[in-house]
Amino acid sequence: MEELHPRALLLWSAGAAISAAVLGAVAGVLSWVGPVPVSPVLAASGVFGVALVLGVGYASLRYRAWRFEVREDTLYIERGVFTRVRTVVPYVRVQHVDSQRGPLERVLGLGTVVVYTAGSRGADVAIPGLAAERASDLQERLRALAIESEPTDAV
Repeated sequence: MEELHPRALLLWSAGAAISAAVLGAVAGVLSWVGPVPVSPVLAASGVFGVALVLGVGYASLRYRAWRFEVREDTLYIERGVFTRVRTVVPYVRVQHVDSQRGPLERVLGLGTVVVYTAGSRGADVAIPGLAAERASDLQERLRALAIESEPTDAV
């Protein structure tokens, strides 16, 4: 089973820090305008600290739970912190494969591969936190495996 790149943890922790900063700012503003007898700085820093610890903890658990494997005829993915999810994607069901890189991912040299499948609800599977080169290689490999698995029509 293949793991995600270690910088994926940094990416998810950065997302948690941004969310914690927004929550801290909201808590500071609410304590400043509201009837709460707490200093806005104290409220903001308290909420920021708690949200940051919880967010980074969750990011760490999420990173440790992520695994995937490119098998002979399927893509197998394990993920999930509270609810463990195991996904098996047969290559014959793959419609197309994309790679995407958001701003933080580009800064960290990471990418995400998205596999779109036919005929199911929620018909896409994403593999985040891959090194940019690995994401490109995986995209090409999955594309080739999907083409290889296409049924041939005998006339």
